[in-house]
Amino acid sequence: MATTDSAAGTPGQQEQYDTGRAVLLATVAALGGFLFGFDTAVINGAVTAIRDEFGMGAGLTGFAVSSALLGCAAGAWAAGRLADRQGRIKVMLLSALLFTVSAIGSGLAVGPWDLIAWRLVGGLGIGAASVIAPAYIAEISPASIRGRLGSLQQLAIVLGIFVALLTDYFLATAAGGAAEDLWLGFEAWRWMFASAAVPAVAYGVLALQIPESPRYLVSRGEDADARSVLGQILRTGIDERLREIKRTVSTEARSSIKDLRGPVLGFLPIVWVGIALSLFQQFVGINVIFYYSSTLWRSVGFSEDDALLQTVITSVTNIVVTLVAISIIDKVGRRVLLLVGSAGMVVSLGLLAVTFATARVVDGEPVLDGTAGVVALVAANLFVVFFGASWGPVVWVLLGEMFNNRIRASALGLAAAAQWVGNFLISTTFPALAAVGLSLAYGLYTAFALLSFFFVLRFVRETKGKELEDME
Repeated sequence: MATTDSAAGTPGQQEQYDTGRAVLLATVAALGGFLFGFDTAVINGAVTAIRDEFGMGAGLTGFAVSSALLGCAAGAWAAGRLADRQGRIKVMLLSALLFTVSAIGSGLAVGPWDLIAWRLVGGLGIGAASVIAPAYIAEISPASIRGRLGSLQQLAIVLGIFVALLTDYFLATAAGGAAEDLWLGFEAWRWMFASAAVPAVAYGVLALQIPESPRYLVSRGEDADARSVLGQILRTGIDERLREIKRTVSTEARSSIKDLRGPVLGFLPIVWVGIALSLFQQFVGINVIFYYSSTLWRSVGFSEDDALLQTVITSVTNIVVTLVAISIIDKVGRRVLLLVGSAGMVVSLGLLAVTFATARVVDGEPVLDGTAGVVALVAANLFVVFFGASWGPVVWVLLGEMFNNRIRASALGLAAAAQWVGNFLISTTFPALAAVGLSLAYGLYTAFALLSFFFVLRFVRETKGKELEDME
């Protein structure tokens, strides 16, 4: 389907592009986000079973769960440089291979340490995919719909979480419990891990069907191939776009500035902005909300089955608000969405902190009575709404487009690595914070949400409608 739209930043000119083709290419690239979401959620259904199977204590269990995040950080950092040398598609294929091997290996694990090793392998693949998806999407997208296409990364993540939850529920129900035998003499929790191989293989097969990034092709001197790729998406202005890409690539080749080095603590200022955006996205505690949601609902009075249902409903809510963000990001802009999201998170997280600070404590656990329970439920879901409509998708969009062509892949890799490290820190410190008091944990996340508002106000520039070749 060919669509005509005005390219922002080029008054008087009309940009014609094939919306369907652009969406298809972006969707395939975004499947890397689906793998991340699937892996995050699928292990939640297996945690208790693997803990009992291998006789692990709380510390080792926590590390087994979060160890993949360390692999993600390493994979993200390495992927940027590898993508500049070998291309975006080859890194997608490598990610699919690593995740497939990890899924099968985790399902066949015989002890905690080989499980951790397989989780680290999978983390390498997920980290690499998290870098390549936004970079590739930004480089093949028309400027006027780049925000919507970039948001597909976050949509894929939340869909991956939802599908994994359903998969866990189906497998556990079929076996009568995650620790019970299911098929071929293997327990259900092993099939939960192995099921991740299905989307991983699909990702690899589909990656073989899409073309290489035109900007990478130009950097390799393959101008004819780059023009052919642009012609699959653009209906007008192909030669002009190719000339702009060649101009920036030529300029960058003569630049004396190497990689990401700069005057601010060793990095360029824009690189630090990307790192900070990634850390704030994690430090507001979004993953803790999902990890703790089942316990939160039960503390309000829900049964175990109803608590699981509430968790699924929360994941559906996340999908819906991500779709809302996709529909408005190219109209409203990235900066406004981040500011509104930060303000909403301050209010909702603050309500959670106050609610738990004033809750009755029975046997060391907070008990939310009457109105307090309702307030906590509403606040937790509002937090998911504000995050899902802003910081969830917008950060991935910005990371894919805010850097200039010379440093995009490497800078995105560093920022994504910081995001995984932030995820690991928040996930591993929450139990200790919660032991002191949930009000302390949510109070800390509220403070980070407040800081994120002022950070965006001061340092984040609007990129809506700008061509990648115009990024400074």
